[in-house]
Amino acid sequence: MDIQNTIQKLREELNLHNYNYYVLDNPTISDYDFDLKLKQLQDLENQYPEYYDESSPTQRVGGTITKNFKTVPHEYRMYSLDNSYSKEDLVEWEKRIQKVLGELPLEYTCELKYDGASISITYENGKLSRAVTRGDGFQGDDVTNNIKTIRSIPLQLKGNYPAKFAVRGEIILPFAGFEKMNQDLIEIGETPYSNPRNTASGSLKLKESAEVAKRPLDCLLYFLIGNELPFNSQYEGLKAARNWGFKVPKEAKLACNLDEVFQFIDYWNVHRHELPYETDGVVVKVDSFHYQDELGFTAKSPRWAMAYKFKSEQVSTKLNSISYQVGRTGAITPVANLSPVQLAGTIVKRASLHNADQIEKLDIRVGDTVFVEKGGEIIPKIIAVDLSKRPENSEPTKYITHCPECHTELVRGEGEANHYCPNFYGCPPQIIGRIQHFISRKAMDIEGLGGETVALLFNNGLVHNYADLYELTVEQILPLERMAQKSAENLVKGVADSKEIPFERVLYALGIRFVGETVAKKLAKHYKSIDALRQATLMDLVLVDEIGERIAKSVIDFFENNENVIIIERLKSYGVQFEVIEKINPNATVKLAGKTFVVSGVFELFSRDDLKKSIEDNGGKVGSSISSKTDYVVAGDNMGPAKLEKANKLNIPILSETEFMKLIS
Repeated sequence: MDIQNTIQKLREELNLHNYNYYVLDNPTISDYDFDLKLKQLQDLENQYPEYYDESSPTQRVGGTITKNFKTVPHEYRMYSLDNSYSKEDLVEWEKRIQKVLGELPLEYTCELKYDGASISITYENGKLSRAVTRGDGFQGDDVTNNIKTIRSIPLQLKGNYPAKFAVRGEIILPFAGFEKMNQDLIEIGETPYSNPRNTASGSLKLKESAEVAKRPLDCLLYFLIGNELPFNSQYEGLKAARNWGFKVPKEAKLACNLDEVFQFIDYWNVHRHELPYETDGVVVKVDSFHYQDELGFTAKSPRWAMAYKFKSEQVSTKLNSISYQVGRTGAITPVANLSPVQLAGTIVKRASLHNADQIEKLDIRVGDTVFVEKGGEIIPKIIAVDLSKRPENSEPTKYITHCPECHTELVRGEGEANHYCPNFYGCPPQIIGRIQHFISRKAMDIEGLGGETVALLFNNGLVHNYADLYELTVEQILPLERMAQKSAENLVKGVADSKEIPFERVLYALGIRFVGETVAKKLAKHYKSIDALRQATLMDLVLVDEIGERIAKSVIDFFENNENVIIIERLKSYGVQFEVIEKINPNATVKLAGKTFVVSGVFELFSRDDLKKSIEDNGGKVGSSISSKTDYVVAGDNMGPAKLEKANKLNIPILSETEFMKLIS
């Protein structure tokens, strides 16, 4: 008997049965017969380990244990989507697109927006090589071993596929599987899971892949990304992915105009409740990849896609009390404590009341019956009061005047929506919140240190600000509750490792008000060091690209506080990165210094990304849209007519690829 051939034929047969069952929902073999063949293959693979294959169907049963999920960068960033809540929003979106592309007939791919956990899976030579969670969009956790247990995800592709590419999909838990999991828990006296989305997301981070294999997870594919994909549009990509073995929902449709998009939305707004899994809207994408390239991205989202969110589900319940939370910036957030009620798949007990103005506007009072919905299907909020059920002895809500934590009198700046506690360095929730922000994934990403541990360290007097983290010792941490030798060592090591975090993320980690990730990157790129930023005047800062007066004033205020300066000097002394470490590019020049370029069209010599990198490598800046500040447009075939018209109107030189090559040669 040819053992290798027998093993290979069994693998191919089992892969086909998996595909028929989990992707096509059309089984051609009984579960019993499938299990017998799988057992036969497992026995042969154990007997002949020299024929091991990581893509074998036997790998789907799990068996690996992951103690710490490694954080890895995405080769292609995972952007979030802009949301719309009305058809008027989509009409405005199309107008913005036409300003860039001109009055062109546009086709759109319409897909349902699935409510699960986003995943990026890379395939090399047809084999699944790596699966990474969305994370912050720039990097995520490597969950490859767990993803391999999901049977609708192919381990080996079929047909004619590119050598390397990535797929984006949503890991979901269908209603039937979720209900069975909960029923099993109830039968053994355990607490059931709250909703399918969170359960699916949590499953990806289980340490034992065999446990993940037991969960009826599914993966719905919605996008492919890579160099030289063998198709030119989103809809063609979905069709190709089906042929390669991926599970692509059949509900996706190509629309020739917005009216057809609206028909798709109207249909699924009614029929979504018939689906076997959660969906909260429709994603509309410009179909052509060429037009997608022309439109590009904002700092957070693609300009060529929009999520239309279905109207939120509403319920009524009783408001039992109002409590007040203090954020890391001192902002006070009033919170409604509600009688528990089921809403969009979760039990809701609390809802944000936003600020004093919102309470006054809706005249919200303790004891009221209120209407609650999920804003964007995520955060519960009160939208109205049922005045017909208001108690006779009801009293208007009086907003607090002093901090609920440190009892300092609250302040409210002119034009500010929120009240603030000004006790910046003495109010416990502010101190803990700033340290929690400092250690967070998008900031210093300190392994072994979570939000609860920060509170534990503060409450035990071991840290009073984030600089204190760098003086912690294993001996200090060990006596704390739930702290063992290994976890204490991991915490200290995680703090030490954070000294390698680049300056732009350190700047974000400092928690300067209004300085988010994008602003921190711009400031770090412009000033190169914390010392240069500290010396900047208000006027200097305002002149930096996209830095307004509000942000500039906040930066000035931060550095005028002597305690902040002392903390930064301490962090410097521990080795935290406060300068941009320039990567030396041997081919870099300054030939294009001071010049701004806009790239448009399809190119032969370069990919668009290579062209943009070449501009930056030679000291130039790449702009996203044509304006009076644009020095050159580099144009390929099919340049957007609106861009061409604007460039001519502003008398901006238009370069071909060849002319650009001469410019930098």
